Formats: sequence, structure tokens, C-alpha cells
Amino acid sequence: MTLPLMPKATAVWLIEKTALTFTQIAEFCGMHPLEVQAIADGEVAQGIVGYDPVANVQCTLENIRRCEADPNARLKLIISTMPMAKRLRGSRYTPVAKRNDRPDAIAFLLRNFPQLSEPQVGKLLGTTKDTIQKVRERTHWNSANIKPRDPVILGLCSQTDLNAAVLQANERLEREGRTVPVPPPPEADEAA
Repeated sequence: MTLPLMPKATAVWLIEKTALTFTQIAEFCGMHPLEVQAIADGEVAQGIVGYDPVANVQCTLENIRRCEADPNARLKLIISTMPMAKRLRGSRYTPVAKRNDRPDAIAFLLRNFPQLSEPQVGKLLGTTKDTIQKVRERTHWNSANIKPRDPVILGLCSQTDLNAAVLQANERLEREGRTVPVPPPPEADEAA
């Protein structure tokens, strides 16, 4: 069931400005009728400013008037026909606790997926080209302690994002007429 934007604030506005029953408001806002009653009694949602569903095109005034006249009628949410805006992916935020894992993830990607470009690695892990270059050249300040670890397991990127980046890099190599490199077998890692 689709709920209105800011359901609790919408419930506050409906309680203050309409004669709808608690059940009608609760069903429209996806709440329990007792929670709506607590809002009306001032026990819950103190300080929340009401959010007008009519002005924000979530329901019509005629629909509210119809439901005020008939307690058994239910408010209908207006579903927007406008397409949802795609969220532009900017630089990826990495929590402070995971930032020390980035060089390990960079080393893993450089070793196992050499076809990935520096901008792709930077976008996947939320790091800079300078850091990638330092890990590659082993001039990173902590290079003695860097151990290649999978960024998906570390929680720095999702498997879907990694697969998409590798597929994109492979397609780029095929367009350029170069062969796609094969990652080293896991046994070679343990022997080294």
C-alpha cells in the first residue's frame, strides 16, 4: 500500500483541519487508529507541523469532503504520474570505520580486475585516483600492511555494482580489440 509523504505530519493536518474519523485518517496514513487518537489527544507528535495533503497533491478537497460526510468512505491517495527523478550518484560516502579497508579493496580490484579503469575503481570504492596510484605503485603510507580483500565482503560496494563495472570494462576492452585479462587462481595467492 502506498502511503502519503510524511504520514504523521499528514495525520496531524487531517486531525486539525478536517472532521474525518480516526479510522479514516489511520487507513490513509498507514497508522493504527489508537496512534491517531493519541496524536489528537496531544500525547504523540507534539511539535510536528501539519503537512497539507491537498496542497501537495496527495488527495483532493472533494475526496476529503466526501469522506467527512460518509464515515465508511475511505480517502484515496493520488498516485503521481510524474516519473521519479533518478538519484544522481555522486561521490560515495564511506563510514570512518571502513576507511582503513579502502587500500585493501583497491589492491584486490587492481590484482583481480586489472581491466577496471582508475575512475571505475574510484567510483566503486569512493576513493581518489591519487590513492589508487599510490596503492598500485606501493608508495602508500601503509603499503606494508595492505592485504588484498574483497570490497563486497568489506561492505565498500555491492556485488551488483562490482559486476556492472567489470562488465562495462570488459565491453570497453572488446570494443578496443584487446583481450579480457583472466584473474590469477586463488592457489597462486596462497603460495605467494
